[in-house]
Amino acid sequence: MKVALISMGSISSKWTFDAMKKYFKSADNIDIKALEVSIGRGGDILYEGKPLKEYDCIYAKGSYRYANLLRSITTILSKTCYMPIRASSFSTGHDKLLTHIKLMSAGIPMPKTYLASTAEAARKVLKEIHYPIVLKLPAGTHGKGVMLADSEESASSMIDTLLLLKQPFLLQEYVETGGVDVRALVVGDKVVAAMKRKAVTGEKRANIHAGATGEGITLDQKTKKVAIQTAQAVGCEICAVDILESARGPMVIEFNLSPGLQGITKATKVDVADKIAKYLFEQAKKRKESGKEKKEKKTMKELLPKQEIVTKLDFRGERILLPEFVSKLTGFKENKDVVLKANKGNLILEEYE
Repeated sequence: MKVALISMGSISSKWTFDAMKKYFKSADNIDIKALEVSIGRGGDILYEGKPLKEYDCIYAKGSYRYANLLRSITTILSKTCYMPIRASSFSTGHDKLLTHIKLMSAGIPMPKTYLASTAEAARKVLKEIHYPIVLKLPAGTHGKGVMLADSEESASSMIDTLLLLKQPFLLQEYVETGGVDVRALVVGDKVVAAMKRKAVTGEKRANIHAGATGEGITLDQKTKKVAIQTAQAVGCEICAVDILESARGPMVIEFNLSPGLQGITKATKVDVADKIAKYLFEQAKKRKESGKEKKEKKTMKELLPKQEIVTKLDFRGERILLPEFVSKLTGFKENKDVVLKANKGNLILEEYE
């Protein structure tokens, strides 16, 4: 089977690509910056000016700068090969507002979050909440675009600056965890690795990129369930879910479509890249075999001779009752959907696939 990794070429991507080569017969490493999408009838994808090859599996990842490109690529290619991330997830995952709306719709526990359309509405919220409070820009990764205000005055000042720069923002309750959060790496329907991240002194963001330290942990069943439900809600079979362990239970703060693997691999001693590559291979193989089975079934159905039978129809009132041997010959089951095509003097009955 053939696989391709579309990425920005980070160390984590290199690890994943090296692991892919152990499972797939052929593997290509594709630079996302060299891809083009021609949006028209059918859609065409070009790599370095030439049509992209066909693959059994494509794992596409990248930063928020490429969200629209990744969504376009996935929309087109997911019809012909296995891709672990749903097209809409690239928009959701790179916009914190869309993320929170999606999590809310799925009933995922998270800190209270507010969206204000005007400065007046935002200041009204400031008077009704407890401090400190978190202000977030919708776009941003690795903790960037996240600010902490410890009073109404400082929050109001930040809002004035954001409005001056014409930046949209979210207001979110601050959950005290001592600068600690949990990152769960979800692959399929399992948490394959998890670590507790602790922020450096004076820093509230528990991101490895912001200097936080990681420690491998085993999650309790409730937190695992929340992480897996989050991944399923946002349409990602592979992603990282960041969780706060609060007095009210686990609370999701965000998910990451393209998580770094260095920190969690070092902290947990789990070869996460290998877990991802193996899962991709298994799912791609399952899809290919399923497609082959459907094709063979269709071919056999077309090859089977059609038997013509001359008989009288058995009516029950105004309804036609088919002879018993016809029911046996077709192999129709009572709970199986069928398609009826009928006009005067003609009736065709086919199994619905």
